[in-house]
Amino acid sequence: MNMRLDHVSYAVGPEGLVATADKMSQKLGIDWVNGGIHPRFGTRNLFFPMENRQYFEIVEVLEHPAAEKAPFGQAVRARSSMGGGWMGWVVSVDDMAPFEERLDRRAVPGGRTFPDGRTLEWEQIGIKGLIADPQVPYILRWLEGTEALHPSQAEPAQAAINSITIAGNRPRVRDWLGLGDTDELVEDLNIKYISPSGTPGIAEVSFSTPKGTVTI
Repeated sequence: MNMRLDHVSYAVGPEGLVATADKMSQKLGIDWVNGGIHPRFGTRNLFFPMENRQYFEIVEVLEHPAAEKAPFGQAVRARSSMGGGWMGWVVSVDDMAPFEERLDRRAVPGGRTFPDGRTLEWEQIGIKGLIADPQVPYILRWLEGTEALHPSQAEPAQAAINSITIAGNRPRVRDWLGLGDTDELVEDLNIKYISPSGTPGIAEVSFSTPKGTVTI
């Protein structure tokens, strides 16, 4: 199965979406892009395109009925209510069936429409797992024909994700991804593991930027 790092998600704190994105922009030395609203989830995002078809999103929950029902909206609200910070990492795959079978539920659709009417669509699964155990990623499959609309293509990338440090357990993460004891790796992803001192999850992400290596 083709499995690769797609993006990392950071939930806003009390300062709000634009202020959080501006702070990250200063740290990384690059400009953010307005991602827009996810109507099915009751969220919106700003993001930084990255090399290797990846991106770094900053996400905010909206006062919207969808946010009360959708697990993704619930996950963003929960992390923001804790002051904001790293919410999760996301792996893209070309076949969702193995994850639906292992998690015993169906993937849910996602999408957002651009001002010119084009629609970026995907399906995702595993948000409930992320909420219960923030060290594990959720899984996403971009629908056919949306390649040119992937957030990494919004602007020429000026930075790249170098590595993710996870406070957690490597066997747990690999079991979640269905990798087990195999030598298979997640493409374009360098994961470092440290023992969690509190809640498991992303401890930090390292980026290659115009300012050099920046760790957030």
